[in-house]
Parts: sequence; C-alpha cells; structure tokens
Amino acid sequence: MTLRILTAGALFIDAGVHIHLAPGYQAGNSAGIGQGNLFLLESAAAVLAGLFVLLRGSRAAYAVAFVVSLSAFIAVVVYRYVDIPAFGPFPAMYDPVWFFEKTVSAVAEAAGAVLAAVGFARAGRRTPRRPARSSA
Repeated sequence: MTLRILTAGALFIDAGVHIHLAPGYQAGNSAGIGQGNLFLLESAAAVLAGLFVLLRGSRAAYAVAFVVSLSAFIAVVVYRYVDIPAFGPFPAMYDPVWFFEKTVSAVAEAAGAVLAAVGFARAGRRTPRRPARSSA
C-alpha cells in the first residue's frame, strides 16, 4: 500500500504544479490547443492515473502511471533543451530555464515513473491464492 500511496502522491504533485502553472502558459498558438490547456490535460491524466493506482494497485494501473509520469518527464526535459517549433494544433513550448515549480514537477514525474516501474514489477510477482481445500 505504501508504494501505491507514493506513486499516487508523485502524480498528484505533478498535477498540482501543472494546474497552478496552466493559466500563465495559455497564451500561444491562437489556432491551436494552447500550452495551458495541454497542462490541464496532463493534470487530468495524472490525477486519473493516481486514483487508478490508489484504487487498484494492479499491473495495468502501474503501467498507466508509468506512461503518464514518464511522458510528462520526457516532455519537460525535451522542451527545456530542444526548441521544437509549433506543429499542427500544438504550440512551441520551448522553455530554456529551470525554476522551482518546474523542478518540483520534473522530480515528481521522475519519481512517479520509477515508483510505477517498481510497482509494475512487484505486482507481476504476485501469485494467485488458491482456494482452501476442504478435508472432507
């Protein structure tokens, strides 16, 4: 249960930071989605993955948590170091600085990915319990 709480906690921290930052990042591609809306979508995914892990703790729940955490971590690192231009409805999100909230989010995402991977591996080692046989 501790692993489930820690994994969900990392996802909830990530979601909280993205919700907090979303209004300041909304300006952008007027014809597209906007970075603030992408932050809100990522927050929703993180909250749902966190709840899934808390409620189920299954391999599927940890897999979802892993994908959400790792994809968010990769995005923050890539957009920190690589200036990817706007494409389709997605705005250019290059942000070449580290600041407190961004760092907290990246650490939570990395921790969430590692914890989810551990949870996935541990959930796979569980053996199904056999029903008790009667001695009649």
